[in-house]
Amino acid sequence: MSPQSTSVAVLIGTVVIVSLMRPDCTAIKENNEGFKLCVTSMRGVKDLSHQNITSVPSSLSNETQYLDISYNVIQTLEGTEFSGLSQLCFLKAAHCGLREISATVFTHTPALKILNISNNDLAFIPDISLKQLKILDLANNLYTSYELPASFQNFTKLDFLSLGSTAALSVSYGDFDALMNASVQHLALGAGTHWQKYESGSLAKIKSLKKLSLFASFCGTFGMFENLLVDLNVTQAKMLRFISLFPDSCNVSDNPFKNLRTMPFIQNLTLENTWINSTFMVVFMKNVWLSPLHELSFVNITYNEDTPDGFNLPPINHTINLSSVIFNGVNHYQYRYPTINMSFEAFSRLTYLKFSGTGMNILPCRVMTALPSLEILDLSDNLLTESGFWWTPCSNSSVFPKLRKLSLSRNRFSSLSFISQKTHQMNSLESLDLSFNSIHLDGDCYWPAQLTELSLGNNNLGNSVFAYLSSDFEKIDLSKTGITSIMQKDLTRFSKLTHLTLSSNSIQVIPVDLSVPALLSLHIDQNAITSISREVLAGLPRLQKLKVGGNPFVCSCDSYWFITAFNKSLLMDWPLDYTCNTPLSFAGLPLSEYKPSKLSCEMWLQAAVALPVLIVISAAVGLVFHKCDGAWYTKMLWVWIRMKRRGKKRSNILNNASFSYHAFISYSNQDSDWVDTHLVPTLEGAGFSLCVHERDFVPGEWIIDNIINCVESSYKTLFVLSKHFVQSEWCNYELFFAQHRAISVHRDSLVFILLEPIPTDSLPKKYLRLRSLLRQQTYLEWPKDDRKQQTFWASLKSTLHIADKSVVLKDIALAISDTVPLFADQM
Repeated sequence: MSPQSTSVAVLIGTVVIVSLMRPDCTAIKENNEGFKLCVTSMRGVKDLSHQNITSVPSSLSNETQYLDISYNVIQTLEGTEFSGLSQLCFLKAAHCGLREISATVFTHTPALKILNISNNDLAFIPDISLKQLKILDLANNLYTSYELPASFQNFTKLDFLSLGSTAALSVSYGDFDALMNASVQHLALGAGTHWQKYESGSLAKIKSLKKLSLFASFCGTFGMFENLLVDLNVTQAKMLRFISLFPDSCNVSDNPFKNLRTMPFIQNLTLENTWINSTFMVVFMKNVWLSPLHELSFVNITYNEDTPDGFNLPPINHTINLSSVIFNGVNHYQYRYPTINMSFEAFSRLTYLKFSGTGMNILPCRVMTALPSLEILDLSDNLLTESGFWWTPCSNSSVFPKLRKLSLSRNRFSSLSFISQKTHQMNSLESLDLSFNSIHLDGDCYWPAQLTELSLGNNNLGNSVFAYLSSDFEKIDLSKTGITSIMQKDLTRFSKLTHLTLSSNSIQVIPVDLSVPALLSLHIDQNAITSISREVLAGLPRLQKLKVGGNPFVCSCDSYWFITAFNKSLLMDWPLDYTCNTPLSFAGLPLSEYKPSKLSCEMWLQAAVALPVLIVISAAVGLVFHKCDGAWYTKMLWVWIRMKRRGKKRSNILNNASFSYHAFISYSNQDSDWVDTHLVPTLEGAGFSLCVHERDFVPGEWIIDNIINCVESSYKTLFVLSKHFVQSEWCNYELFFAQHRAISVHRDSLVFILLEPIPTDSLPKKYLRLRSLLRQQTYLEWPKDDRKQQTFWASLKSTLHIADKSVVLKDIALAISDTVPLFADQM
């Protein structure tokens, strides 16, 4: 081996491939993109899949844009099934058992652009004509031939076509004649079967073809495969994707890819869901290096070392054209680390390298230093840790000299401070992805100045994460990191910040004082935001993209400005992801269809209308008041009120002088945490005297006596109601004695605090009186919202403040009671 050749044992563990790629996966991806292409309102989406229907319902709205009737029992589509659906753009009828489709069934759907009728029982490729059709999926049916009907000549806008049948085992010369003048750029062909015949020139007729996804096996018939490559060279196809090309039992002894060397237009090649041994790998890579290929991908492959030395590739004398190599999912047939012996110096033009889903736990040293042109490295979905990536035996003097983007997503990294220090070794690093790890904030972070983009998504970091980020960052991704609020002080340092992603957190409010002058893009979707105020955007003068869908919007005047005046061109996900959450009457309504009146929401307009009306009403009331001697009656009412208050004070002197506490608290021991941490500290901190059984009951006395004494010595009795309270026997006694006292002495001495919702109908029969009290008497409910809790405490304190002057020591109370007869005699 030459000195330039390097032996590398790539440490890649075993990865279990759970499922194989189906031939219609590309179609699914295209259909997802088509959904965005077709749907403008959720009202136009109709999902009737899995409904056990036998025909297309005739009651469908003429606004239907997307219709899914998959997984039903519909054997034929004919006649006027889609009559009136002039806006239908996306139709999915997969897994329905379809056997026949009429040529005229789509006459009433001129806007149809995406049609998916895959996974059915069609014996023939249907003879249909749709001038606007862009995507057609006919994969996994039962037709025996790939010959296309003449009507396919009318598909002038067709971009993607998927064909596949387990009964079609050959491709004939005239099968694709209908596409000779079509615009099909991507063809997905095959159903995973072994082809018996391929006639040369068949695919060469599709002159517009740029990408082929072939799902067929050619084991033992490599000459047929070579002819197919020749035809693809005629079409000048640039992207080839071969799925399950070689079955597990196939012994590839020939050189089926030798034609790659003479295909000047080929740029991208993908081998997917296939068996590859080290012998074939050597022959294959020689062809790749002598071809014009720029991008090479291996997706979900099974690798088998059938040679003692593993993958052993001798040195080459020229530089290869490859700029991108991808390994995405590798299953190792032998349970050991594969051996790769090759010269890295040949990859001098490699700018993109991806090892994902390979089980890698240690990064080979030469990968870090022998790829001088590498700009993007993706090591996501592996088993790497800090010690595995920055392996101690490796020399870190020259690490990735030109690397700009590094993805370590979905690994096992944990220390953010350690990673921040190690990134200083990468002098050109601009972007780092640490999402889906176990990152924790373990100390101060010192990031290199050239690093401008950081992704920490899907790590549980919390609100303090901003303090560990660099002020030089321009793009920050903190999606799903446990953030509950953002403050202006958190973002003040980031003067260069242009992109901020805060999706899938628990943020409730965008602060009105938010000011990030350089921000261009803000993603804050999937949070708990109920409305967006006009003042928020004042601090974001350069904002160009905003994503705020998936939030529980309140359809009220709070959203009036956002709905009527906000520039919707800034919204990336409008209008599909914006719906009303509350009030209940508008729940599920698209925000774009909520139309509040200007009069009901504009305060200045309400004032302009209300002021003249108020003046007229005031004048009328004043006139009536003057005519009916209102001033005299008002004066008499004030005298009567003062008399009543004076009499009430005199009658309550003795009663009010006998209380030792403002309140006795009755609660279940299982609610003691809330009482000890919230109720008692707050009230006693405000100067109130409380009787708590754990602290104030007299030791040695009977519990019932303690309860009676505390109830009678307190001005009020506070009941902390919860499910635990209802189940407590002692709480039942306390409620009984307090209720008895309220009836006989002090009718308003009971105060109920509802700690959690308790339906009155669910209370046991022994709490019949409590049921009645909860229906008749106002109670205080403990809110979860911090702002509402302030109102709760204010209400509770005002209830007890009435007794401030009545709670005195017992010896003073007795002295006052002795003087009461003297006052009575004088009066």
